[in-house]
This record gives sequence, structure tokens and C-alpha cells, in this order.
Amino acid sequence: MMCLESKSSGSSPDCSGCTGAGEDEEVQTLSGRMKDSDPELGPTPDAQHKPRNLGRASVAAAGILSVGNVLNYLDRYTVAGVLLDIQQHFGVKDSGAGLLQTVFICSFMVAAPIFGYLGDRFNRKIILSCGIFFWSAVTFSSSFITKQYFWLLVLSRGLVGIGEASYSTIAPTIIGDLFTKNTRTLMLSVFYFAIPLGSGLGYITGSTVKQVAGDWQWALRVSPVLGMITGTLILILVPTAKRGHADQLKARTSWIRDMKALIRNRSYVFSSLATSTVSFATGALGMWMPLYLYRAQVVQKTIEPCHHGPCSTKDSLIFGAITCFTGFLGVITGAGATKWCRIKTQRADPLVCAVGMLGSAIFICLIFVAAKSSNVAAYICIFVGETLLFSNWAITADMLMYVVIPTRRATAVALQSFASHLLGDAGSPYLIGFISDLIQQSTTESPLWEFLSLGYALMLCPFVVVLGGMFFLATALFFLEDRAKAEQQVTQLMMPPAAVKA
Repeated sequence: MMCLESKSSGSSPDCSGCTGAGEDEEVQTLSGRMKDSDPELGPTPDAQHKPRNLGRASVAAAGILSVGNVLNYLDRYTVAGVLLDIQQHFGVKDSGAGLLQTVFICSFMVAAPIFGYLGDRFNRKIILSCGIFFWSAVTFSSSFITKQYFWLLVLSRGLVGIGEASYSTIAPTIIGDLFTKNTRTLMLSVFYFAIPLGSGLGYITGSTVKQVAGDWQWALRVSPVLGMITGTLILILVPTAKRGHADQLKARTSWIRDMKALIRNRSYVFSSLATSTVSFATGALGMWMPLYLYRAQVVQKTIEPCHHGPCSTKDSLIFGAITCFTGFLGVITGAGATKWCRIKTQRADPLVCAVGMLGSAIFICLIFVAAKSSNVAAYICIFVGETLLFSNWAITADMLMYVVIPTRRATAVALQSFASHLLGDAGSPYLIGFISDLIQQSTTESPLWEFLSLGYALMLCPFVVVLGGMFFLATALFFLEDRAKAEQQVTQLMMPPAAVKA
């Protein structure tokens, strides 16, 4: 997309390999309509009109997939919205509470490569629907677990991670096959805006439902009902999008070959490491920030400590609302900044991500300074920090579409998801809780040290975010070269065997 835009503007020093065939290649490959055109004669008139006729259905499908992504993250962060009540109910400390998210992410990352393999070879929308039905049933069942069986709640979160892994891995590849160019960027932006929106709604749902029902367990019964409805809509309304390759290309692609190609793709590797740092920070901050702000108010003596539930949910509610809005603002800001910067440089995508990460680290640091005296100031820092942090999500997904050929995209998304969780939020919630408990054990037990210990542990996040900015800068060094290689590979694979040999 960037290459084609630069070509149309009349200046494209780095796009010598972008031919007209390359543009047709992307449209035809991603929409999976290679049989409608002859590789040597170009697309037929019928093939040119089919994407327009299917435009509304494709947009509706992308909308349904985005709603499903909202529900994935709503379910994930509903637990964080009622975390204090879970600690009170089951009698667990910070490390035990952090274990809930860590087990979820560990099962998620282990299952992601499996679903990536399946997503490149079998019916994707059936896999998506089964995943939603599975995690919905498990979440609903977990709301009835009694206080003696905390281990069962931990196990249920692990099973939910398996169900959600199928969705996060496969859904973006369907959108990638339904749209091309700027439309694909827009639809992926909508899809990834669902992450902060769903996360924020998770906090809001958890706190609001608990207040209305008087029981935190009712909060876990909202997302399953909506999940069942969405899974049914996916089965009925989402088209079975064809992958962007011909039958002969399917025969040439093996899992081992895909993995070797991805590991040698430097842009892909560095961007995956960068997303790992984003996952580390969002996983830790998302899990612990509402509780940290609650403890800050206890230290400021604006509220009384809660020793028996139900506890105050104001911080979860405010943090959730901020996350929803900053998610929208971050995605819009990132997409807009990237579009503007592409006029100046074709490396705009990774550079915008790098600037966003480095700027976010500054404001995350300021959160812990401001929280000592004013929660309002802390919320302002959270607002700016999250906006900058969220600005890279859709851009990172779009970069993957540039540097990875269509037949490897589900595998690429799965491997990136595995790496980002393994190195990121699989361990960060538990690690932060463990460090917090460790500091508290070495000091006197008091509300002040509960606040300070968690703050010191969370200070690890901005340093990791700076590291992510460095990885995005490294991605910018190799982005153009890897994108050109991917375009050349797709063009060659679209040619008939006789043309390739010639």
C-alpha cells in the first residue's frame, strides 16, 4: 500500500519493484479470486466488479469480527475490573491474583501457533465460532466457583485463553483477505480499536454489574451471553474468504518452510519483539493500575481501606472509560500520523510506532510521580501515555500484511502472538505481583507500603516500553527491503509454472 501510494505521487526511489502487476497481484491475491483472471492477460471485467458487489457484505463481516474482538477483551478484563473483590473472596495476595492473567496468557500463547496452522489450512470462520462458543461456556461456568476452589478459577482462565487464541490469530487474516490497500488499513484499525474498547468495557462491565447485582460473580455472566450471539452471527454472515493463493501455491507451502521464512524476515522479527514489549506493559498496567490508584487514594486518605467486599469500583470505572477513549484516539492518531508521514518517508509505519512508544514511556513514568499526591494528575498521565501506546496496534498489524505473503499470514500472526505473550503479558502480571509481595515482606505491613511496593514494581513498565521503541527503530532499517521481497514472491507465485521456469 505504501509503495503504491508513493508511486502515484510521482516520487518513489525505493519502489522500483512496484509494477502494475504488483498492484493487481495484491488485489487479486488478498481477495482470493485468482481463478477469475488469467495471470498473463490480467483480470477479467467480472473479476474487477466482484469486489465492489461484495463491498457491503465484507464491511458487515469486518464489523462482526470487530465486535467479537471487543468481547474477547471485555471478557479478559472483566476479571481485572473486580480484582479486589476476587482477592477478598478467595483470600489471595497480589501474586495469586496476578496468576489469573498469567495462566490465561500462557494457555493463549501455546494455543496460538496451533490455530495459526489450522487457520492457514481449514475453514476459518468455523474455527472462530467454535472458539467463541468454548470460552463463553467456560467463563459462564467459572462464575459459580466457590471460595474453596481458587485453583479451579485459575484453570478456567487457562481454558478461556485457548478459546480466545483461535479468534485473535485467525480473524485479522480474514479481514486481510476481504480488503486491500487503504480500505484494509481502515478495517484493521477498526478491528484493533476493539482491543482498548473491549478492555475498557471489561472494567466498566465488571464494576457496574457488580454494583447493580451486589455480587462480583454476575460480572462474569455478561460476556458469555454476548459471545454466543456473536459466534452465531459469524457462522451465518461472515463469508468464507478465500486465501490469496492458487491451488498450486497451497501445495508449495509447508509449515516448516513458513517458519523458516518468518524467522529470516528481519522486519517481522523486530516488530514481533516490539509488540512483546507492548504486551508486557499493557498486561501489567491493565491488571494492576486500578488497584494501584485505589491504594493511592487510601494513602491520600480520600477513601477508607476495604477489608470486606463489595469494595469501591470507582477506579476501575474511570480507568475503563479512559482506556476506551484513548484506544479510539490512539488508533485514529496512529493511522493519521502514518498516512501523513508516508508522504515524507516510506518507513513511516515503524517510525511512527517508535515515536509513540518512546513518548508513552515518559508519561507512564509520570503516573507514579503524580499518584503520590493527586489521582487526577495520574489519570491525565494515563490518558496521554495510553493514547501513545495504543497508536501502534493497527500499524503493526498492517506492517505484517506488507512483509508476509498471504499464505503465511495466519501462521505469522500466530507466531507473533506467541512471542509477544511469551515475552510480554504471560509473565508481567504475575511478575509485578511477585515483586510487590517481595517488597512488602521486607517492610512493615501498612497501606503506605502496599501502595509503594506496587508502584515500584510497576516502574518496570516504562523501561520495557523504551526497549520496544528501539525495536521499532530496528524494524525501520529493514522494512522496505522485506516489503519488496514479499511483493516479488507473490508476483512470482502468481505466474504460471511455464513463465516461472522461463
